[in-house]
Amino acid sequence: MTYLMQSEAEAERLRAQERANPSRARLIDTGLAAGARAVDVGCGSGEVLASMAELVGAAGHVTGIEPTEALLGQAAARLKETANVTLRAGALPQTGLSGQSFDYVWCQYVFEYLKEPAAALTELVRLARPGGKVIVTDLDGLGLAHWPTSSVVEEGIPLFQKALARTGFDLFVGRKLFHLFRQAGLLDVKVHVYPFYVVAGRADDRLLEDWRVRFKTLAPVAMPEFGGETPYQRFVEAYLRLFEDENALKYAIVLCTEGTRS
Repeated sequence: MTYLMQSEAEAERLRAQERANPSRARLIDTGLAAGARAVDVGCGSGEVLASMAELVGAAGHVTGIEPTEALLGQAAARLKETANVTLRAGALPQTGLSGQSFDYVWCQYVFEYLKEPAAALTELVRLARPGGKVIVTDLDGLGLAHWPTSSVVEEGIPLFQKALARTGFDLFVGRKLFHLFRQAGLLDVKVHVYPFYVVAGRADDRLLEDWRVRFKTLAPVAMPEFGGETPYQRFVEAYLRLFEDENALKYAIVLCTEGTRS
């Protein structure tokens, strides 16, 4: 897995994102409860782990798996006084964890980066005990739903999508998870839909900064598709103006897919 968003600003971006769009409701809706043994595969800087540890309580335990050393260090610092959490380096599709070890297997904002999502899901299913839950949460079409817009944005979006696709990044992975879950043999598969952001008017400073960081981090990947720095920056500036537009609607959704291991 290539984590395209890796940068010095990433831990803070993830913290701000979790504060603005908390995962707690999704965790509760998909059955995380007191006493559970749970795992967060791709735990990042540990923000979701903190909520998971609180929900499972002292009788439960949460394991966090993260491949990026810097983010794992951030998670360790964030959770150093949380007794019911264990952190380990690891990544899909081979986490190195024992099979059938968890009541609740959670993976958020990871599958969009994966070139072989079916193999990754097989690993998540392996980690769940019989009757245990597997939950994969991801975005679908992030940054593509807005109106009205400009020709610069409309012409630039396909180039941006093409640049991401060359790396294996899938902007539309959220809608594909239901089928993957069914193919993997999971039972009682359900899909929950949540807003990631809904901006009627000007976006707040947090979201604007989130997009600035995204565009800056992804510049080396995107610029060749645009033909250089100048046309890429023209697109970025037009896109940010769209998020500042008081008369434009911008929104994005999160699809949270859950299933039960037989």
